[in-house]
Amino acid sequence: MNSIFEIWSKSKKTFGSKTLSQILSFAGDGKLKDSNVTSIEFRELLDQVPSSLLNQFANNCLTEKFDDSGFALQDVINQIEIRLGFSVINGIYRGKRNDIGFDGIWTSSEGHSIVLEVKTTDAYRINLDTIATYRNKLIGEAQINKLNSSILIVVGRQDTGDLEAQIRGSQHAWDIRLLSADSLLKLLKLKETLNDNKTIQQINELLKPKEYTRIDKLIELIFLTSKDLQLEEPLDEGVEEIITDKKQKKSQKERTVPVNFHEECLKRIETKLNINLIKQSRISYSNKDKSTGLVCAISKPHKQGQFQKFWFAFHPHQQDFLADFENAFVAYGCGSPDNTFLIPYKEFEPFVKNFWTTENDERMYWHIVIHCRNKKYFLAQPQIERGSMLDITKYKI
Repeated sequence: MNSIFEIWSKSKKTFGSKTLSQILSFAGDGKLKDSNVTSIEFRELLDQVPSSLLNQFANNCLTEKFDDSGFALQDVINQIEIRLGFSVINGIYRGKRNDIGFDGIWTSSEGHSIVLEVKTTDAYRINLDTIATYRNKLIGEAQINKLNSSILIVVGRQDTGDLEAQIRGSQHAWDIRLLSADSLLKLLKLKETLNDNKTIQQINELLKPKEYTRIDKLIELIFLTSKDLQLEEPLDEGVEEIITDKKQKKSQKERTVPVNFHEECLKRIETKLNINLIKQSRISYSNKDKSTGLVCAISKPHKQGQFQKFWFAFHPHQQDFLADFENAFVAYGCGSPDNTFLIPYKEFEPFVKNFWTTENDERMYWHIVIHCRNKKYFLAQPQIERGSMLDITKYKI
């Protein structure tokens, strides 16, 4: 019998129309229990699906009345944190004698550990002493460090006034933070619009207890996020300096018409590599076990006489991202998904020094220019010699 991940991978559209309770019924006995078939298959599915489905699943947990909705939400919340760059240990569903009843332990790349408590609603008073005891026991067992750990309560709904007051008035106020599931999902959505993963690491600092009498750090964070969002692929910026025929120049309105066929390119790449890729930032992806990384950019065509050219930007943060993977690729969609080029990064990297560059106070990037001539595609290498080009037709998939 196929697992629910296999069912999803074969019929994603049909799968997307199912409720979470229906999906869980396809696995094992349909009940989430610690280390049973249903929980194993559900977590395997969460590891692979796009963030849009995580959002759908979270909403199902909060709006549907079905058995184990709280346990399912716990798994979804833990998966979101994996996507945000934390190392995650899943907690148990049902507490047992002598067990530590945490819902998850999240550890950042800097080593800070967050003990998770998930609640679908704040309608009932939470015993903060019990949650604090979980953290203290984990400290006692040396699973986390007292000076480098905290507690985060994630609740299903935005109306948390009573719980906020309860936390503020408790002895644990400096160790606990509170967040809605909706805000956590927004944080994941923001991550997928950013370019540099280092920016999201800064944003993740908000999940730690902080004293904000002085708000310089918050202002700096807003500045860094705004700066990152300005790093979007400048699909037309700089093209004019490359085009030499003034008659070919287009109006600003025409030059800024966006193209959007990332998803179609990604499907071709997944088929070619026979893997499932998960979005990590705006145009970067990796597989579940982090063995394969991809940067995929697209461009509309720009006329050059009787020929066409396609222009992309390659940023240092993309170079850093690809360097972390055993198998790394760059992909360029030239005008349509039918002209997608997949190049192993180890073969692409030696050519980077031969590209034009733009460098100013705000950023630095390399110009990737691909020419189409007589159904062949060439990568410009202007730093070697003006007009020098490398045939990359063989990388078309």
